[in-house]
Amino acid sequence: MEIDDPKSNSSDQITPKFSINVLQLLKSAQMQHGLRHGDYTRYRRYCTARLRRLYKSLKFTHGRGKYNRRLLTESTVTEVRFLHLVLYTAERAWSHAMEKRQLPDGPNARQRIYLIGRLRKAVKWATLFAQLCATKGDSRTSLEAEAYASFMKGNLLFEQDQNWEIALKNFKSARAVYEELGKYGDLENQVLCRERVEELEPSIRYCLHKIGESNLQASELLNIGEMEGPALDLFKAKLEAVMAETRSQQAASLTEFHWLGHRFPISNAKTRVAILKAQDLEKDLHGPTADSLPGEKKLAIFDKVFTAYHEARSFIRSDLVSAGSSESAKDDLNGLDKAVGAVLGQRTIERNQLLVSIAKSKLTRQRDDKNEKATKPEELVRLYDLLLQNTSDLSDLVSSGRDRKPEEIAFAEDCELKSLAFRAQRCFFLGKSYSMAGMRAEAYTLYCRARSLAEDALKKYQATGDGDQIMIKELKTLCEECRSNICIEHATGIMEELKAPENLSKKISNISLTGDDKKLEKYLLEKLESYGSAVGDPTVKSVPRIEAFPPAFQAIPRNPIVLDLAYNFIDFPSLDNRMKKDKKGFISRLWR
Repeated sequence: MEIDDPKSNSSDQITPKFSINVLQLLKSAQMQHGLRHGDYTRYRRYCTARLRRLYKSLKFTHGRGKYNRRLLTESTVTEVRFLHLVLYTAERAWSHAMEKRQLPDGPNARQRIYLIGRLRKAVKWATLFAQLCATKGDSRTSLEAEAYASFMKGNLLFEQDQNWEIALKNFKSARAVYEELGKYGDLENQVLCRERVEELEPSIRYCLHKIGESNLQASELLNIGEMEGPALDLFKAKLEAVMAETRSQQAASLTEFHWLGHRFPISNAKTRVAILKAQDLEKDLHGPTADSLPGEKKLAIFDKVFTAYHEARSFIRSDLVSAGSSESAKDDLNGLDKAVGAVLGQRTIERNQLLVSIAKSKLTRQRDDKNEKATKPEELVRLYDLLLQNTSDLSDLVSSGRDRKPEEIAFAEDCELKSLAFRAQRCFFLGKSYSMAGMRAEAYTLYCRARSLAEDALKKYQATGDGDQIMIKELKTLCEECRSNICIEHATGIMEELKAPENLSKKISNISLTGDDKKLEKYLLEKLESYGSAVGDPTVKSVPRIEAFPPAFQAIPRNPIVLDLAYNFIDFPSLDNRMKKDKKGFISRLWR
């Protein structure tokens, strides 16, 4: 008989392979712990807490008191949590680097050295993770680990601004792995892989652009930068730094600010950069592709424009404080502040006009979606109130100077025409509001007034010759709508007037003593001192009630209750001496 050697049996056993869905694990952790909102500090703290729990549960701590480093090798990895340990260490280093990248003013030279050091640490642990997964993990886990390590290496080179060919190679390697993995597995994993491929695409295109193999325009880079995802945050930061550097170079040539025939010198470099940033953003709003942009995107661009101009005004006012007693420098800075404020007012009017157009598109839209709210005429009235206020402020700002140029006078007249057109629009939608409330006479009057204002504004615009064609078209449409609504209100009012006696008698016949509707607040007898028709007003929909019957109990006054508390404590005098004594005879004594 042959006896098997136990040592040979143990060596022939196949070691189990660990399986980790790396992308799904990381995506879930990132979305649940801060990266949904770009909070890298919270995610780094989560990774630290997760590592602490893993070290304690695995009993893999580095000594107590004195630090004794314990190495992670292939022989150490006996369960899947050791691989989690390496993965979360890489994630902690990467999130710490991204936290430094997202500082408000950007990382300085010292912080950038620290940032690159953390990225190197992330690459080191990601490479170790890939090596351990190659021997201890299954084929899918090994592929995902290789893609993760390639992504980290690409991020490091991307941040260092060097070796763009190697960075491109790493990004392409990661993309190829995720494209292949996106063809297999469950639906959730396929979606995650496709999202990661889309997140890697901008970095690849930027690397090609830096190498010179792609002819990307600045606008295309900005469009790429508007994509969302944790893998794109480093690309966005890099793109913002490149754009800031480009603006700083272009700002050297921006020495004057032109506005309505005036030229104001710009001496502060920060003011130049802020104004140049706002002007670059304005090109997207007034360029050839502006009509194809959705309303939400335009509003986001307007917010960035406002932020840039406010920054410029803050720098200008800081220069005013430090200008000293130089009157010429103060005059130039005051004029520049006035010009930037006027441009800011113009952009505010344009933004409010965009809000009006969005609200008008929702005014007559059918509510197919439950979450979508239809616009009420009152909201448009409020928007036109804002436009009137903006136009008045801008006109006052332009008219505040002493020596006005022809451009300023023409601009002030244009503001007056816009104000007249906005008044007509406001009056029209105010009439629509009254019409929906059933107040025909008021709506008719407002429509007539709106038509009169619109015709007056239209005549003035046509008299200028080169007026705003869009505004002229809107005023013509407004005149037609006013005329049709005047006819409708007139006809509706006549019909209601003819039906008024019948409706009045019907409503009077429906008056009840108490009624069944318990939602009414007051009865008719409680509202005798307030003027208001209970049956003739078309806005009243409920049946009026006279008085509650049977009447409710009411409190009435009664005689007071007197309690004699001192009676039991009074000692009365004896009255025996005053009482009459009965005289009894002899016989009565016998019967006693």
